[in-house]
Amino acid sequence: MILSTKGRYGLKAIFELALNYGLGPVSLKKISDKYDISESYLEQLFAKLKKVGFIDTVRGPQGGYMLAKRPDEITVGMVLRTLEGEITTSECINKEVCSRESICATRVIFEKIENSINDVIDNITLADMYEERKTILTEE
Repeated sequence: MILSTKGRYGLKAIFELALNYGLGPVSLKKISDKYDISESYLEQLFAKLKKVGFIDTVRGPQGGYMLAKRPDEITVGMVLRTLEGEITTSECINKEVCSRESICATRVIFEKIENSINDVIDNITLADMYEERKTILTEE
C-alpha cells in the first residue's frame, strides 16, 4: 500500500499546523516553502480538511490556516481518510460479499494487515507526532 501525494503532503501540512498550535495562523507560503509543495495543491488539500472541521482559516495580511481542534483530537487516520478515502490493502476487502471469500486464503491475511494499519493510524494523534519529533530532535 502506497499513499498518494494527497495523504503524504496533507499529513505534513497539517502537522505543520500542529507544530504552530496556539501561535496563530500559518501561511500557505510558509508550508509550501518548508515542504516544497505548491500553494495551489495545499489549498486543495486544506479545503478538504477545512470541510470536515480539522482546520480553520484566518483572512487578512496576518492570516493563514490553523487547527480547528487540539492536536490530540486529530488522528493520522482521520487526516488520511479525509484526503485518501478508506485505507485498504485489497479491493476484495471493501466488497460486502466476495464470491471467493469461502476459498480465499489471502483474504484473511489482507484483513489482518488492514486491521493493523488502521490500529496504528487511528491511535496516533498529531500531538503524538509532535512528541515523537521532539524525541528525534533531542537524539540528534
